[in-house]
Amino acid sequence: MFSQAFAITRNTFFESIRQPIVFVLLVIGGLLIIASGPLSAFTMEEDQRMLVDISLASVFLTGTLLSAFIATSVLGREIESGTALTVVSKPISRPLFVIGKFLGVAGALIITTILLGLIFMLMEIYGTHQTVRHPVHEPVLFFGLGAGVIGLLTALWCNYFYGMVFTSTAVCVTTPLLILAYVLCLNFDHDFSSQQMSTDFNASLWVALFGVIAAILVLSAIAIAISTRLGQLLTIALTIGIFMTGMLSDWAFGRHIDSIKTVWLDRAAAEGNTTEEVTIRTIEWATGEIDQVEHVTEVATVPLTTYATYSEQIELGVTWVAYAVIPNFQIMWLADALTQGRMIPGSYLVRILIYSAFYIIAALGVATILFQRREVS
Repeated sequence: MFSQAFAITRNTFFESIRQPIVFVLLVIGGLLIIASGPLSAFTMEEDQRMLVDISLASVFLTGTLLSAFIATSVLGREIESGTALTVVSKPISRPLFVIGKFLGVAGALIITTILLGLIFMLMEIYGTHQTVRHPVHEPVLFFGLGAGVIGLLTALWCNYFYGMVFTSTAVCVTTPLLILAYVLCLNFDHDFSSQQMSTDFNASLWVALFGVIAAILVLSAIAIAISTRLGQLLTIALTIGIFMTGMLSDWAFGRHIDSIKTVWLDRAAAEGNTTEEVTIRTIEWATGEIDQVEHVTEVATVPLTTYATYSEQIELGVTWVAYAVIPNFQIMWLADALTQGRMIPGSYLVRILIYSAFYIIAALGVATILFQRREVS
């Protein structure tokens, strides 16, 4: 069973990253990240924060488009062409086939997102230059551009002389080279003078990047589930729609839930069935400072449903179901915390990973059920 799953995963991985659309999106995403440097120089005092915001948004958007195109093609296209019948007619269960497909897609999305993330990390080290007097970070130019050029030339060489697919070779060669370039840049200052790696290393940026990767994997699992029933175009449209709704989840659903509960709380307060509760919130800033903010909230001393009408309970239930079913991608978008100078604790990343894992398992479960009932002949 493990050998079969590995074979499906391996084939799906290389099938995913060899698609021409992957290289096109990676080039566009990389150029957007590189362009974030000069674009961010037009702010008054928040250049670096703007660079982080634009670059991380470019990584997130490119990864979202990659997940939509890759995840919708690897399974839906095989079902439509009848290739899936050849596989499932052998002693390979359909759940194993779906899981193997997802793992292959996940591997492709992780390596492509890390590639873009490394470009982002190098640009963050390079910084923004408002004037020509700002020293150029020579190691970033030398090692970063060198890694990109070597990766592309290697892919061209292997494609011309050995017939290897250009896109997959470029991704698999350039990514480890960028990792090496990033590590080397951490050891040098802008003029190649030696420095401690911790000087330019920002752990919060990596936490934010892992949050983006988690969101992309959730979206890819949803796309695979949808592709078991719909064609590629409809799957891409619906996947992007779910992504947009998930990014607005707190505004569309969470705010409405709070407004309904506020009405009930006001009714309880009118009858004197509320009390004040004090909570203390600790905020850790990137500068090392720690603030404790005190919040005074009004809570009911009796169940709020006592003051709810039947229609309001139905409305709350429907909204809550929508809020729970659609993934909340906003909690995985940590750029706001970075631009505000807040530290992102590792425990928050763990909660994001657990949250994402539950959604991935649920989406793959739905995909398996739908694929079990799908005629692939």
